[in-house]
Amino acid sequence: MKNDYSILIGGAAGQGSRKAALIIAKLLSSFGYQIFIYDEYQSLIRGGHSFSHIRATKGKALSHREKIDFLLALDKETIDRHAQHLDKEGIIIYNSDKASLQRKQSVAIAIDSIASEYKADKIMANTALVAGFGKTVGIDWPSLKKLFKQEFKRFQDLNLKIARASFEATEQLITIKKLNQKAKPLLTGNQAIALGAVKAGLNLYIAYPMTPATGILHCLAAKRKDLQVAVSQLENEIAVINAAIGSAYAGARTMVGSSGGGFALMTEALSLAAQSEIPIVIVESQRMSPGSGVPTYNGQGDLLFSLAAGHGDIIRFVVAPGDAEEAFYWSGKLLNLSWQYQTPSILLVDKEVSESTFSFDESLLAQVRYEKAILRQDKKKEYLRYRDTTTGISPLAFPGEKNIQVKANSYEHDQAGLTVEEGEKVAVMQAKRLRKFQAMEKAVSQMDAVNVFGDKQSDKALIAWGSTKGPAKEAAEQLGLRMVQPVVLEPFPAKAMARALAGVKKIALAETNGLAQLGEVLARFGITVDKKILKYDARPFLPEEIKRELNRF
Repeated sequence: MKNDYSILIGGAAGQGSRKAALIIAKLLSSFGYQIFIYDEYQSLIRGGHSFSHIRATKGKALSHREKIDFLLALDKETIDRHAQHLDKEGIIIYNSDKASLQRKQSVAIAIDSIASEYKADKIMANTALVAGFGKTVGIDWPSLKKLFKQEFKRFQDLNLKIARASFEATEQLITIKKLNQKAKPLLTGNQAIALGAVKAGLNLYIAYPMTPATGILHCLAAKRKDLQVAVSQLENEIAVINAAIGSAYAGARTMVGSSGGGFALMTEALSLAAQSEIPIVIVESQRMSPGSGVPTYNGQGDLLFSLAAGHGDIIRFVVAPGDAEEAFYWSGKLLNLSWQYQTPSILLVDKEVSESTFSFDESLLAQVRYEKAILRQDKKKEYLRYRDTTTGISPLAFPGEKNIQVKANSYEHDQAGLTVEEGEKVAVMQAKRLRKFQAMEKAVSQMDAVNVFGDKQSDKALIAWGSTKGPAKEAAEQLGLRMVQPVVLEPFPAKAMARALAGVKKIALAETNGLAQLGEVLARFGITVDKKILKYDARPFLPEEIKRELNRF
């Protein structure tokens, strides 16, 4: 029985292809399939071409694939662009008001006419297309009706009439069987990031909208009352990061989010946070750059920037999760780590992780919780904000506590927070912060900072990071290779990487950038890459692309 389906639905921006894709994904999820949705859209308000690629599989789905089983076309351009990717037995379900086909494996539905018949808005034609797909693959009307009622709270009766008319006008061609598996909730990476931070005690999220991180702002703003999180949209990223430093200084667990261009504006304040030892989490969701680049498309070009951003010897955590479940876990983990070590942290994701939709394992919710920072305990002793301790971590106190002053200083300072310039005193504080980095390295050594998949005995290894994890893992498993994914990138888990690569004779590296940026990091730790598989066309890797390169490895 087939248990791996690939469905592409497309149309012009404003035709509702993304909403239709999510409904189809939820339908297949209810049948026990695990879901991955890749969305592609142009940086336009209306017009242009948008599509969503749904992967529904029995096992975990972390990437879309090259060939599609079903092409759902809201317009003719979708057929023109994507019909070439149909599998031999693939089926086109299309809007016969916009196109005409003679292909045997095709289903014509006059979706515009059906919507017009009920005097509905043109966008409701997507409801007709979804219902037609459901009938084509053997899904019964009660199942479709139940889902539509859940999805459409407004204009519910109208959508049901349109769906029923399309359902009745379409013939069944195949049957997608139900799997004996429990349905899992669907989350985007951005939603998972928001949820992970909330589980770790997030008090405040501040951002200026910048694709592809904007979904975090939308998610938290929509649920701020339920989640008991304050949300603020400010005028630019400089205001965002400085406001966040102020709120964290006052005791609020704060996270900010942006993409590379916005993060660039934050870098001076990043150094301020490191110098003043203020805990803050920055979500850096990469897109194709430099400059404005290709604003709504994918890239992994900010790794070296994230590791080096800021001026002076500053310390930070940098973590790059590869899917929604990892994004959830590490979002919460980084918030706790930032407060425990009083340092800025960067959650480095990308468009593929942020905006794609994944099946999510609810059992992971218990893995993230609020973890206490080191707070001032001895109320009788003079409070020194930057007390020089053996670990370099000074007990925290916050403004408003009785009989103490809580200083924060962007200049070099002494233990009390007073500005200093004397050489000895400057060196004391620099050494204090570097000791803290040693404690951070030790903490990373006790985490699952490196993942290994595929054949762990193979003497050939493929290394990938971030969203490239999904296609790299699939390609390596099909070829019987070892696949290694470093998740924590600063402090770099050198010993864990050495263990993960033990016995490996040849190493390939896959990244969606042109400079093999992870390769540069690996070289610093004595890891030599034999083959670089690089892609920089603003699209994520497909498993087949990596597999073809590995066949020549």
